[in-house]
Amino acid sequence: MVSKYGDVSRETLDRLKVFVDLVLKWQPAQNLIAPSTIPDIWIRHVVDSLQTQWSLPDARTWVDIGSGGGFPGIITAILLADVPGSHVHMIESNQRKVAFLRTALRETGSTGTVHAGRIEAVAENWRHGAPDAVSARALASLDLLLKLSESFTADGATAVFHKGQEFQREVNEASHAWTFDLIQHKSIVDPSSRMLLLSNISARPGSLEGVTA
Repeated sequence: MVSKYGDVSRETLDRLKVFVDLVLKWQPAQNLIAPSTIPDIWIRHVVDSLQTQWSLPDARTWVDIGSGGGFPGIITAILLADVPGSHVHMIESNQRKVAFLRTALRETGSTGTVHAGRIEAVAENWRHGAPDAVSARALASLDLLLKLSESFTADGATAVFHKGQEFQREVNEASHAWTFDLIQHKSIVDPSSRMLLLSNISARPGSLEGVTA
């Protein structure tokens, strides 16, 4: 289920299995993933989320915004569980999902912190140093993601965002308000989707007036 797409250690695979079991256990009450994707959870969610850390393997500290059901935040934390100095910060405003994420970190033995609150509020009061990378999956348009992650990328973090088949349109629209260096990786799960790696991100002067989250 994973080896077809990439190699992970036995310990990592065991942690991934623990996490999938937790998702399925909490799903009826929390609706962590779309019900229609449950039969394909390993490919649609686990493998898809593995691509985040795989896209930027040298990053040790991550901020995952709008973490929801833990894809990709918990998956990244699992991949880095045995890597010294690594830490995954997850930002989530839904208190029930916050409880789930904290349980998932504990049960999988992964290193991370779940910050309860809106992304803007958590970012404004950030006291944890500059991260290496910022991630998000199925959260918002690229333009809005760049706004939400601005305080982290301004300190040099690389943004790693999953985007579907409309990725080029989103890139074009975001480029009206932002300048950035972009690397695209074709998704190993869906060839029409992309992993977008954005660095050297800055807002064009006057372009964000009226933009709100």
